[in-house]
Amino acid sequence: MKQAVRERFDSVIHKSDLISRDLSWMKFNDRVLDQSKKDHRSIFEKLKFLAITASNLDEFFMIRVGSLYNYLDYDKERIDYSGLREEPFKATLMEECQNFHHAQHEHFLNSILPALPNEGIALCNTSKLTDGERKKVKQYFDRAIYPMLTPMVYDGYRTFPILMNKLLIFGVVTTTPGERKDMRKLSFVQIPANIPRFFEVERGNTLFLVPIEEVIRENIVSLFRNVDIQSISLFRITRNGDFTLEESEDMDANFLEEVKRKLMERKTGRVVKIEIEEGYSKWMLNSLLERWKLGSDSVFHVKRESMIDFTGLWQIVGNKQFRDRLPQMPAPVKPLSYQDEGNADIFDTLKEKDILLHHPYNNIDSILDLIEKAADDPGVMAIKMTIYRLAKDSQITKALLRAAENGKHVSVLFEVKARFDEENNIREAKRLQKAGCFVIYGITHLKTHTKLLLIVKKDGEKITRFVHLGSGNYNEDTARLYTDIGLLTTNEVLANDVSEFFNVITGHSMPTNYQNLITAPRDMRNQLIHFIEQEAENARNGLPAGIFIKVNSLEDSETIYALYRASQSGVTVKLVVRGICCLRPGRVGLSENIEVISIVGDFLEHSRIYHFHNNGNTRTYAGSADMMVRSFDKRLESLFKVESPLLEKQLMNILAFNLRDNFNAYVMQEDGSYIAKKPEGDEEVFNVHKEFFNLDPEKVMQVELIPTYSNQ
Repeated sequence: MKQAVRERFDSVIHKSDLISRDLSWMKFNDRVLDQSKKDHRSIFEKLKFLAITASNLDEFFMIRVGSLYNYLDYDKERIDYSGLREEPFKATLMEECQNFHHAQHEHFLNSILPALPNEGIALCNTSKLTDGERKKVKQYFDRAIYPMLTPMVYDGYRTFPILMNKLLIFGVVTTTPGERKDMRKLSFVQIPANIPRFFEVERGNTLFLVPIEEVIRENIVSLFRNVDIQSISLFRITRNGDFTLEESEDMDANFLEEVKRKLMERKTGRVVKIEIEEGYSKWMLNSLLERWKLGSDSVFHVKRESMIDFTGLWQIVGNKQFRDRLPQMPAPVKPLSYQDEGNADIFDTLKEKDILLHHPYNNIDSILDLIEKAADDPGVMAIKMTIYRLAKDSQITKALLRAAENGKHVSVLFEVKARFDEENNIREAKRLQKAGCFVIYGITHLKTHTKLLLIVKKDGEKITRFVHLGSGNYNEDTARLYTDIGLLTTNEVLANDVSEFFNVITGHSMPTNYQNLITAPRDMRNQLIHFIEQEAENARNGLPAGIFIKVNSLEDSETIYALYRASQSGVTVKLVVRGICCLRPGRVGLSENIEVISIVGDFLEHSRIYHFHNNGNTRTYAGSADMMVRSFDKRLESLFKVESPLLEKQLMNILAFNLRDNFNAYVMQEDGSYIAKKPEGDEEVFNVHKEFFNLDPEKVMQVELIPTYSNQ
């Protein structure tokens, strides 16, 4: 992009009160890449974070860049939060993506590759192998790879083949001996996804890893006999995967078939990105660009000594040889509110008190224990729950199947629109349905993102409802990696609210109001803005006022402007936003009293907590919803109020610890950039991802987010 154009776009962006959602997301992936550069991390952690940035970027192009192309291709108007229209914004975004791509590969080449030999790993082609080892590679190609490869030629007699999303592809330009050079043909060889990324050769204490593309490149001539190969180009494409069924106004009657059709479209959607290895055929690339209507800014060049698709690095990270070289997570601790976990009956305990779980510091066993006991307990009459994402070998599904076999009423809402988990959810839902469970396949125009569980149990003449409300999925795998909040309770007010909400989800009901539950799409945005405005009113009246919020993303402009107004009224606003943040903190006259930090580290921050000081009569909520347009308008979401003093103090302490962190925290600047927060002076390192394993209950009960003071 020319300097003058760049400066003009930057001027427009700077004048906006809001940060672009997509540009903010790119800054988030910068922070993830920064984790791969940290000196304290092992090479395997660095590989892991680099692989995460690659999978993040793939999804970003499939969904966000794909969505942008939906506007461009159909000539629809779109004005970004940055103030830029479609084409200028695309140019700006692609420049950011190119810069990030360059940073990824420079880090890989300059830091990752040189460090691998010290760990007994050699990333190489077959020239570094012995004759015997090369023979093994050739045998592997002949027996395992060659039968799976299918060269597909494109010429005047054959249609252009369907090239699959996110596969490595060789583009091979050939000519027939005796024919003119300009009578060239273009063929494609796609590398199937089920072939391991590296061929592994062990020699002494060294593991040699030969990229599969190098194995095929050396033997590709066997696919093109009696023709002349002019060039061999390795590339990879990313396709538009953006489809938003929950936003569709008129849905086909057969909802599951519609989802399946959309999954197929994801495989053949318009191309939005090309990664290509240097030394490529310019004729081939120009042909592809013309066919896919792409500009040069959508082409990402990769040096030969680097590699296309860093997600392949997971094969190294997951290698059993290196398992002991990855940092071990401390054993989970018992919840502060459930110190007799594992030694007490969960049903009896919940009749006496509420339990707050903070994953992964507290494990998910209490929830699994509750569901598994419910499946077998003769007194349990019904189990209702919402499911967004499940573990691959889910204990939850097994317990629900057992409950159905035991004659209990089991109703489950499976969100079949959970992005990239659609097929797994459809498969699991059908298993439950066959077992006699009442299964709802989502709601046509909304995505069900709320996390709720309701168990109805009869003891003699008494009926007790056991409820779980959470911020995370019922997934045993991610519960070890994501920080999430879960509340277990028999509180009748919340039980009534949850029962009513299930009636909304599974039937046709519109409750007048909930007491301790805030739901979307009905009234969540308005309720949160009401709480924000009350803090502003308190500040204007000289009363203490404070807003403390922890979310994954902050993008909804209405709530952002409410926070701006609160800041201008003198309210202390402190936000912990892991990913996208479209609010500008610290802008004079707009948001001087707003601070934003992002926590990026060993665990994926996933919990959502909303705390309002309310002149000392605090309001504290947790739940599934971020402050996003989709959360407020396009999803079924819930936030639950926590009233137990111990549990509310725990949530306040989570906020306080996050704000205190100087190890994983990045401080957002007014221009949307971030600066890593570090200890100042004699300040000790405070790492929330370690501190939550060592909580002091007495200190938790003393936590205050803003000092209490009297107005003299």
